[in-house]
Amino acid sequence: MSLKEQINADLRDAMRAGDEVRKSTLRLLLSAVRNAEIPPEGAGPSATARRELDDEGVRDVIRREVKQRRDSIDAYAKANRGDLVAREEAEMAVLAAYLPAQMSREEIEAAARAVIERTGARGPADKGKVMPVLMNELRGRADGRDINAVVTELLANPQ
Repeated sequence: MSLKEQINADLRDAMRAGDEVRKSTLRLLLSAVRNAEIPPEGAGPSATARRELDDEGVRDVIRREVKQRRDSIDAYAKANRGDLVAREEAEMAVLAAYLPAQMSREEIEAAARAVIERTGARGPADKGKVMPVLMNELRGRADGRDINAVVTELLANPQ
């Protein structure tokens, strides 16, 4: 069963169970997936048909939705809107269930140390050498904010 089919099945289950948060989140997710399948304007006559996303394409949409929730949580927290923070966190938890497990900080740190060693980075000025390589290696398994924080810390305090 593809990821998209699994999400549709989970939506039906949420509707039967009356789980409003899960139902609304999965509907928004499926809408975002359908929007991602629409070809861009000006793509030519061969691109008029909807392109079906594979599982990795659907995961990219889910990651984008999780990032939006995370940004919203930050904004709502700054505005002292705990009710909206709780709602966004609940939606993010539903979405995160469809993503692979995220790496721990220690795992990110180990990967970052290996990349720093390979690239020969010595200090904060070399962050531009490390980040693209590390982001590519950890794509989908770690959040960019976490990776950035670890790399910044390691390059600021080289051992």
